[in-house]
Amino acid sequence: MISTQHWTGVLKPAALILALIVLVFNIQPAQAAIPTSQRFDLSKPSYDLFRSKSLHDTTVQQGFAFDNTNRRLFVAQRRDGSSETSGDLCITQLDFDGNYVGHMYLTSFGHGVSFGAQAVGSSSYLWTEVEANSKGYGKKLARFKFISGTTLSSASSSLEKFVPIAGATEHTCCIDPVNNRLIVRHHLSDGKHIAVFNLDEATDGDFSNPLVNFKHPSLDTASTTFQGYAAYGQYIYLLYGNSYDVTNGEVNSDVTAVNMNTGSVVQGPLITKAGSTLSFREPEGLAIYKTAAGEVRLFLGFASGNSGDRRSNLFYKNALV
Repeated sequence: MISTQHWTGVLKPAALILALIVLVFNIQPAQAAIPTSQRFDLSKPSYDLFRSKSLHDTTVQQGFAFDNTNRRLFVAQRRDGSSETSGDLCITQLDFDGNYVGHMYLTSFGHGVSFGAQAVGSSSYLWTEVEANSKGYGKKLARFKFISGTTLSSASSSLEKFVPIAGATEHTCCIDPVNNRLIVRHHLSDGKHIAVFNLDEATDGDFSNPLVNFKHPSLDTASTTFQGYAAYGQYIYLLYGNSYDVTNGEVNSDVTAVNMNTGSVVQGPLITKAGSTLSFREPEGLAIYKTAAGEVRLFLGFASGNSGDRRSNLFYKNALV
């Protein structure tokens, strides 16, 4: 490479400036922070895992997560009898047939729209929002061991608490269990943003090296109600929608795929008809799971049933492109 010092001896000032411009614009951009991966084709059909299963409490489910190592499923819902803004949650553990295994109560944690499950040996540690604000959304993230039959307060000394993004007033998260990453959706003064961290570093409290950090895209969705997200590889999937009575014949839930390296939409929003025959159908959560046979699945959650007896329903897509 010719140094700029050499150029100054052989080029006139105008020519030097032009040469520097050419050099700058021919420098190759840095490689994407998240390696290239396949993505789910959202236009392909969805398949049932289970339908109409009871959770420990009777409210609408909000989100769910898989411990991919210990093969466990956890579902979050607002605790029976609590207000919409209390941040009080019930986490129900189900088996993969939708049968009840156990539950845990969380006091003043958050809304439950998304959370993660991390294997530590034979135990499952949950990553959730914590310290609910006046709107019922968590200001920080928390990490704790799932212990069935217990109640955990947001003030408990057994909690690990984190503020991944300085200045953010709300934090939620999910885990990409295939690539061992923590995805953090957070609220800043100009709206929602998404950052991705190595899960091992985040577990150690180190959030200094985000793989990406980008503004949440603005989407032309069928509904403005955000209902969950999940990430696999370089793509994040965003779920929007509202509840409806099946007799109305309306399906207004949609899913969008976003490239996290660019922040741009690559597919969607596309209407999803998963569970379209459910009575009272409300989209509630997304999550990633890799089967023991190696198939990666994007799961979509929906609430169903009558008021006072809401049920959990999980469907999945498995077509990758």
